Amino acid sequence: QVQLEESGGGVVQAGGSLRLSCAASGRLSSSSPMAWFRQAPGKEREFVAAIIWGTDTIYYAGSVRGRFIISSDNAKSTVYLQMNRLKPEDTALYYCAAKTEGPYFLTTTTSSYNYWGQGTQVTVSS
Repeated sequence: QVQLEESGGGVVQAGGSLRLSCAASGRLSSSSPMAWFRQAPGKEREFVAAIIWGTDTIYYAGSVRGRFIISSDNAKSTVYLQMNRLKPEDTALYYCAAKTEGPYFLTTTTSSYNYWGQGTQVTVSS
């Protein structure tokens, strides 16, 4: 079993920054891909960014590339999402996800990730 707990969401003005954290516990491989997804009201859940623990293997959605930074701290079993130059269209519930079943490769599809957190709300005001 794996538990994921997100934190760091909030309300921020456009152009501001937030840092989300995802604390992981349980049976995670050191090679497990970890990802952030988001879901706005009335829309499907969409991929934001993914990383393989403790590596530079990273992938971003085009809509956030250059503004968001994903990173991991193996010692703390935590994945971060630094969000800069936020826009109103970034408003959503942000989820952390883990892929614990091999093969271990970065993927943007929700069905590839088998553990999810409860989400943390990010609201960007214009």
